Order: sequence, then structure tokens, then C-alpha cells
Amino acid sequence: MPSSNTPQLSLKRQLLLWLLLPQLLLWLVGGTLAFRIALSYAEKGIDQSLTQSVRSLARQVKPVGSGLLIDFPKAAQAIIEEDPEDKVSYMVSSPPGQFILGNAKLPEPPASVLQGLLQKNDPLLYQAMIGSEESKEGSAARELRIAVLELQFGEVSAPQRIRVQVAKSLAVRERIARELVFDMLVPLLLLGAVLGALVYAGIARGLQPLARLQDQLQAQSGRDSANATALAPIALQQAPQEVHQLAGAVNQLLGAVQRSLSQEKRFVNDAAHQLRTPLAGLQTQLDLALSEPDPQALQERLQKVSAGVQRSGHLVHQLLQLARSEADVPMQALDAAQLARSIAQDAAPAAIAAGVDFGFEHEEGDAPLMIQGNALLLREAITNLIDNAVRYAGRGATITLRARRAGAQVCLEVEDNGSGLPPEELSKVFERFYRLSETPGGAGLGLAIVQEIAHRHGGQARAVAVVPHGLRVEILL
Repeated sequence: MPSSNTPQLSLKRQLLLWLLLPQLLLWLVGGTLAFRIALSYAEKGIDQSLTQSVRSLARQVKPVGSGLLIDFPKAAQAIIEEDPEDKVSYMVSSPPGQFILGNAKLPEPPASVLQGLLQKNDPLLYQAMIGSEESKEGSAARELRIAVLELQFGEVSAPQRIRVQVAKSLAVRERIARELVFDMLVPLLLLGAVLGALVYAGIARGLQPLARLQDQLQAQSGRDSANATALAPIALQQAPQEVHQLAGAVNQLLGAVQRSLSQEKRFVNDAAHQLRTPLAGLQTQLDLALSEPDPQALQERLQKVSAGVQRSGHLVHQLLQLARSEADVPMQALDAAQLARSIAQDAAPAAIAAGVDFGFEHEEGDAPLMIQGNALLLREAITNLIDNAVRYAGRGATITLRARRAGAQVCLEVEDNGSGLPPEELSKVFERFYRLSETPGGAGLGLAIVQEIAHRHGGQARAVAVVPHGLRVEILL
């Protein structure tokens, strides 16, 4: 497998390769096809010329009795041989193959062509090589295109045949094809170069939004830690749709980072604020205990230290719960009624030991109440509600954990018949560190944790006064 550290081509180079290489390949393929097509048309032109020449030469051969009269003036011969680069070779033979007239001894036709000549009196074409041994001029071997025509003459009782051959070198065909291809491909090559320059300019212009996006991200990363929680979203108004989507994804990531940093900073501030006072109190009680000579007074000091340690431990536990509730957590399908029943079974022994009549109700019997949620967070929220009810409703109170359907929502609620809360305080109980009672052990975070967990599930928590007295806290999911 290739190493993950292997440097990759830049996006610009990849685009150039994918756009220009196919053009170059098509240009080469097109050049090859154009050359072959030009060869074909040049060969057709040569064939037509040879056919006309062999017919014209055959018309100059006239039978006279049992002999032949060949009327081939020097002027006609000069016309045929006037182009030294495109020399036409010809040969008249009778019987076929026995040289009578011509400027070169031409090769015999193949058997298939000879068979065709016996069947019809039309010119046929074939290709053959002629070397120095066949050429009067002693030239090197070359490929010829030859037109051949055979005619019959003489008496009926003693028929004779005459063969007329006209040949032309195929070098002229290749020369014509090269000239045609050159005339076609050179302009196409120039157009391809212009197109390549336009493609390069277009790619460079199209990638400019990515360069601006990189600059903005580098500006974000260059900020100091004091401004890390104020990450500005990426703004690319004039950019292709794909870059807008990329910028949107980056903005979502920046938003998640900003929320995470904000939550971390808020957690640190809350913890520092709430732990400063109890720790200072503990230090004071310990200093007094160290200087206390009376054993009875020392015992009282140590009991206050123990209570302070318990309160600090409870505060730290709730701060950790709050931090956990603010983190991104996975959601899955679960039965809220089954979860509430399980929590009630776990909480019942402690509630009964505190002198509370504790119970669970499900208004729809065993019917499931399916939601998308996180079981751990919901367990913490409901456990906090039960702990608050047990602590503040007091001994002898009745506490009910209830699961029910509320329209399109699922409601998990804890209701008690304690002293309840004043109406003006119902909206404040979910604020962080807000406390109405000085009962030891409270930190003012329990209901804030419940509200945060409800928000994480797309719902809300609310406190409702119970008539004639009591309190009901609902989690609507």
C-alpha cells in the first residue's frame, strides 16, 4: 500500500492533467486517423489516374491483321513521364509478360488478378515491389500501384492477347497524405495550445476561492488563545456552489469548536467560582482546628470540615455531570418508559430509607414510549430530580416518577407533595447555582443539569406547582 506521507499532486496539476492529457491523446489519435484517411483518398486518386492512363494507352494499341500497330507518339510519352518525382512506368507486352514497349519492366500480376483479367476486359489494380533488378534506372526498391488491362486480338482461329500495364510509385501517396495531415493538424495544434492556455487560466481563476478560503483559515489559526472562542465564520459570497458547501462544512466545524471551547471555559469558570468559597471555608476550619485546645470544640470543627468536604465532593460531582451533559453524545432509539421503570427500581431503596413513599406510574401500562435519546444522560437527569425531591420534600412525603405521552412528546416527570415553590420562583430554578434553600449538600446545579440534558434531546424541562402543595418537574422529549 502507498505510504500516507507520499506527497500528492496539487489540485491545479491534477485538473491540468485530466483536461490536457485527454486533448493530447485525442490529437494524436486524430492525427493517426487523419493520416490513414488521407492515404485512402490519395490512393483513390492514384487508382483513378492509373485506370484512365491504362485505358488511354490501350486505345493506342490497334490490331492489324495478325499484328499490332502501336500509335504512341513522343508527345504522349513526354506527358506521362514529365514529372520526375511522380514518374509513371508503363509496359506493353504480348503475349502477356513478353516486353514490347515501355519504360520499365513491371512485375507480373498475382494469380487472383490474372483470374479476373480472363473474366472481364476492365482494368484491375494491384501493388508490387520493383527493385534495381527490374528497374532500368537501377533505382532502389520501391512500392508501386499498378493498373493492368488485357485485350484480345488476332484471327479467331489463332487468338492472341496483349497486356497493358501502367504503374505509379506509392511514395507520392504518402507525400500527399503527409501534406494533408500537416495542413490539418498544425492549425489544430495551435488551437490546442490556445485552448490549453485558456484551460490553465480558467483553472487558476476557479481555484481562487480556495486560496481565499485558505487565507481566512490561516487568519483564524493565527488568533491567540484569548480570542479562540470568537471564531468568525468563513464568508465567501462570490464563489462556486461547491466552495460554498465546503465553506459551510468548515463553518459547522468552527461552530462546533467554538461551542466546545465555550463550554470548557464556562466549566472552568463555574468550577473555579464554586470551589473557591468551600475550599476557603475548609482552610479556615482546619486552621481553627489546629489551634483549638478544647477536644469538644475540636470535634465540632472537624465535623464542619467533614460537612464541607461532602458538599465540595457533591459540587464536583455535579460539575462533572454538567460538563458531560454539554458534550456531544450519540443518540439511539430507546424506550423511555422502560428506562424510567429501571431508574425507579434503583432509587427505591434510598428513598424508602429516607422515609419517603416512592412509586412509579406508567399511564399506558406496558406500552413502549420510544424516543431518540441517550440513556446515561436521561438517567442522570431523572436521578437528580428524585434526589432533589427526597432532599427538599422531607420525610413522610410522597414522590412519584411518572412516564406518559403528552401529545407528540414523551413526558418523564417527578412529582412530590412537599412544600413546593413560590410561583415567582418556578422559572428561576433551572438557573445555574440558584438555590432557594440553605439545606446542606446543595449546589444549585441539579435542575440546571436537567434542563441542559433536556435541551440536548431537543426538548425542555419545566417546573409546575401542584395543588394544594407540592412540585412537579417535567422533562418533555
